[in-house]
Amino acid sequence: MINAALMTGIPRAVESAFDEVVRRREAQVLRTAYRILGNWADAEDVAQETFVRLHRHGLDFAADAALGSWLYRVTVNLCMDRMRSARPLEELAEHADGAASAEASVLREEKKRRLMAALARLPVKERAAVVLREIEGLDTAEVAAILGSSETTVRSQISRALDRMRGWMEER
Repeated sequence: MINAALMTGIPRAVESAFDEVVRRREAQVLRTAYRILGNWADAEDVAQETFVRLHRHGLDFAADAALGSWLYRVTVNLCMDRMRSARPLEELAEHADGAASAEASVLREEKKRRLMAALARLPVKERAAVVLREIEGLDTAEVAAILGSSETTVRSQISRALDRMRGWMEER
């Protein structure tokens, strides 16, 4: 006979595990979505949908790395879907921290704005490759798996994208 107290504890344990995953991975998902989309509101929507899908899918990942790759894949795919819906990227500057001088703060914000503008000009697959590899620090094999491309294609996309971004950021 199954213990009734044990059975009522299962949903709470699953929800607790899910909450822990969200706490640990929320910043990663938000940061990735923002860097691809360039808009916090859209990034928050994508992050929410990513975690809704995780909740529906369940927590049957054998390792934390598998969960991380799955979250990146879903986040990137949702970003790509959102980009296809043809809403232009908005450039948003984050608040400068109070310790920096006003001039340094302005320069940093200008550089960040130019970087986001350059990222926004890239095709979405190249943008995702740059964000995942160069900003999030994933290895090329992981990026290729997430994007459904070969490692050679990812390296080529990143190289081409970085060259173009350098040129765009130097433009005035």
